[in-house]
Amino acid sequence: LIVDGAVIIVENCLRRFGEAQHRLGRLLTRDERFGLAENAAAEVVRPSMFGVAIIAIVYLPIFALEGVEGKTFHPMAFTVVLALTAAAILSLTLVPAAVATFVTGLVKEKENRVMRVAGERYRPLLDRALAARKTVVAGAAVLVVLTGLAATRLGSEFIPNLDEGDIAMHALRIPGTSLTQAVAMQSALERRIKQFPEVEQVFAKIGTADVATDAVPPSVADTFIIMKPRADWPNPRKPKAQLVAELDTAVQQVPGSRYEFIQPIQMRFNELIAGVRSDVAVRVYGDDLDELARLADEVTKVTAAVDGSEDAQAEQVTGLPFIQIVPNRVQLTQLGLNVADVQNVVATATGGQEAGQIFEGDRRFDIVVRLPENLRQDATVLQRLPIPLPNGAGTVPLSEVATIERTTGPNQISREDGKRRAVVTTNVRGRDLGSFIGELKAKIGSEVDMPPGYWIDYGGTFEQLQSATARLQIVVPLALLLIFGLLVMLFKSAKDAAIVFSGVPLALTGGVAALLLRGIPFSISAGVGFIALSGVAVLNGVVMLTFIQQLRAEGRRLDDAIREGALTRLRPVLMTALVASLGFVPMALNVGLGSEVQRPLATVVIGGIISSTLLTLVVLPALYRIVHGRRASDEQADGPLASQIST
Repeated sequence: LIVDGAVIIVENCLRRFGEAQHRLGRLLTRDERFGLAENAAAEVVRPSMFGVAIIAIVYLPIFALEGVEGKTFHPMAFTVVLALTAAAILSLTLVPAAVATFVTGLVKEKENRVMRVAGERYRPLLDRALAARKTVVAGAAVLVVLTGLAATRLGSEFIPNLDEGDIAMHALRIPGTSLTQAVAMQSALERRIKQFPEVEQVFAKIGTADVATDAVPPSVADTFIIMKPRADWPNPRKPKAQLVAELDTAVQQVPGSRYEFIQPIQMRFNELIAGVRSDVAVRVYGDDLDELARLADEVTKVTAAVDGSEDAQAEQVTGLPFIQIVPNRVQLTQLGLNVADVQNVVATATGGQEAGQIFEGDRRFDIVVRLPENLRQDATVLQRLPIPLPNGAGTVPLSEVATIERTTGPNQISREDGKRRAVVTTNVRGRDLGSFIGELKAKIGSEVDMPPGYWIDYGGTFEQLQSATARLQIVVPLALLLIFGLLVMLFKSAKDAAIVFSGVPLALTGGVAALLLRGIPFSISAGVGFIALSGVAVLNGVVMLTFIQQLRAEGRRLDDAIREGALTRLRPVLMTALVASLGFVPMALNVGLGSEVQRPLATVVIGGIISSTLLTLVVLPALYRIVHGRRASDEQADGPLASQIST
């Protein structure tokens, strides 16, 4: 992209040098070279600079992105715009001077073997395209429509998941599990995981730290599995998904827990964006906790049945063990007691009551009286708890004035926007996130009957995809409209601007086809690739159509101008296309860390440039012939061409 303007100027300078040397039959002097370089640069400065400006403009929508996608792609767009600006300045100043200074020898007019073969193949193809121009344009239109239909099968996701190498696993145990018991269960789990030869280290985090930035109960353990380098694996080619499946099978043999697998950074990424650690969250809203738990269980069953769903589970909103004490108000009245008397005694026995203070030097500590921990959790001990009668009449056991029983109650009560809610989470593997959400919504809508006052919404990274897509749907058309305005300024004709602008949908066909061939879903990364592709696609048309108009302004017949313009500009069109596409090849083939984000962008640009170049060389001349055919006939009848286009 950076050298496209320089390529166009250098190619035109060399062509003019070769023509002048052939005409004069000698090498050019220094002054002649500088004069020709100045004239050659002036011939293409408008299309070159307009092309660079168009490429820069297409990056403006990227600056409208916010949040994670904005922080990801703003640096790239900012760098490209600055680089294009600097390249445009150098193309106008340094490049022509450098060509005139250093190209002092004989410039051969004869094409090299590659361009000669390309020209020989292109000439008959161009003649056939002009002869069957309506068929060619209609075929291109059909191809664009078919590509649009094929694009609906791409699927979608926010940003491709990075392979971090390591694995994060949540161990979810029964609510109320003590810290001692949780540590013992976690130790057994880690011993089982360490038996895998691919694992280098395992550690976990249980409970809440002193600085409670990540508060979780003792029943939840965040387990981090650090992997060895792949070269040290028994089978370095083993897919990570297969290893995760083997780990899942192994840990299921350790009883007492439910497990959820993800990656460490991805876990935090999801948690910061959507408030949950999984890829997808289904939030059920309502008032009654029991009804929320029932609906969450139904949603969990439906979610687990969707293809691609892994680790589907409902948030543990119930199941916390309680000792429930229900006062017998009739008995209390007969004994002259009230509920507060019973509550005070129970609160003192279980929670404690301050009985005094103790001093140790200049430090002061409260003295709290309560039952030992092992007795506080024993219902039979609480039944014998003495309740004082009024006026010092003695005591009665708690069992005489209240019913004591073990039960389960709410584990947590979560609220969002002022309403209680339960969350069902799941991870998505083996398919794109967009199609998964679509199928999940359809199944829940048809299989889960929501009572009045209860409703569902969906959370996860796809929300960012939706918001970014909605924003781009506004900004991208504005950028394309601005590009069309620049083309009108360049060609002084809305028809010619529309002809060049047709390169955008032609380029999109190749981008979509490349994604389909590589099995890559649409993402914000691919969307940025389509944005960048729009500018490159227009540049090819600008280069060719500008020269055709120059020939028409010199009085050439329409068909001759189209043929000569297309054949003459074949070399710069192919050069700019090859330079732009080859620059993205390393990104498209990269398999290193972070390549998952680069790959869709590069794939779209390479595929789009290939299709845009091939279709521009064929469709654009045919479309130009159709649009200007009637006008050319009128001009040939009236006299020489009168319209002039300054370049």
